[in-house]
Amino acid sequence: MQIYLPIAEVSVNAFLLLGLGGMVGVLSGMFGVGGGFLMTPLLFFIGIPPAVAVATEANQIVASSFSGVLAHFRRRTVDLKMGGVLLVGGLAGALLGVQVFNALKAIGQVDLLVRLCYVLFLGVIGSLMFVESLNALRKSRKGGSVPKRPHHTWVHKLPFKMKFRTSGLYISVIPPILVGILVGILAAIMGVGGGFIMVPAMIYILGMPTKVVIGTSLFQIIFVTGFTTLLHATTNFTVDVVLAVLLLIGGVIGAQIGTRLGARLQAEQLRILLALIVLVVCGKLAFDLLLMPSELYSVGAGGGHG
Repeated sequence: MQIYLPIAEVSVNAFLLLGLGGMVGVLSGMFGVGGGFLMTPLLFFIGIPPAVAVATEANQIVASSFSGVLAHFRRRTVDLKMGGVLLVGGLAGALLGVQVFNALKAIGQVDLLVRLCYVLFLGVIGSLMFVESLNALRKSRKGGSVPKRPHHTWVHKLPFKMKFRTSGLYISVIPPILVGILVGILAAIMGVGGGFIMVPAMIYILGMPTKVVIGTSLFQIIFVTGFTTLLHATTNFTVDVVLAVLLLIGGVIGAQIGTRLGARLQAEQLRILLALIVLVVCGKLAFDLLLMPSELYSVGAGGGHG
């Protein structure tokens, strides 16, 4: 069933969008990521303009993350205090990111920036996560214990310490705020929840237990992406409501399925699976940037790309 998206100015299949939303919702529930790192490039591939994809995808991330976090609340695996600290940085980062996005959109460079950011961040994070998870799996198979979180690192030497009882931590609020700022900027510029940055950072930098990381990540993502959507809708008018609703419906259903699947897998298995998905998406984007076949089609169709 073809439908017309007014803001994006393209016609797409409604069932395709529902399916994409559901698939990304499953990832959200399994890994504690908003899923935008996958959905936004997929929207590029089906012809949605990058500026519209970035702004609209934040809506779907809010819905799928909200659906996923409810399941984690029931299991009491959400650190609300840590989530609040991350949120302070996230909102500040989102405000800064939207300003950068709007400035680049005004000079016509936002599409290239979004694609390059995806290749850079997904490549680095995916590679690091894959290597670490592979090492952890090898050690566990040899009968050794999986490496524990470091108890004393540079994070513990910083001032402004706070107790996070749910995570069992007593650390400075500075690193969580900095992580939040970075995630907020990414949410605004790339249309992502930032979970693919936040989840590894919460485990390896902050030293949080894996069991509370996913729920806490989703909690922060809800508010940061909601704020980002509001800013995009009121400053550059690139939020397509029809597209958002279709992605939202699929995302809410998928997140519930993903949460159940995630509970059946070990933490190391989840991380290595997420790393592989991140690297595949990165490879596809890099391949498209190098070859740029869409450039030929847009010229032939009178797209006006000099």
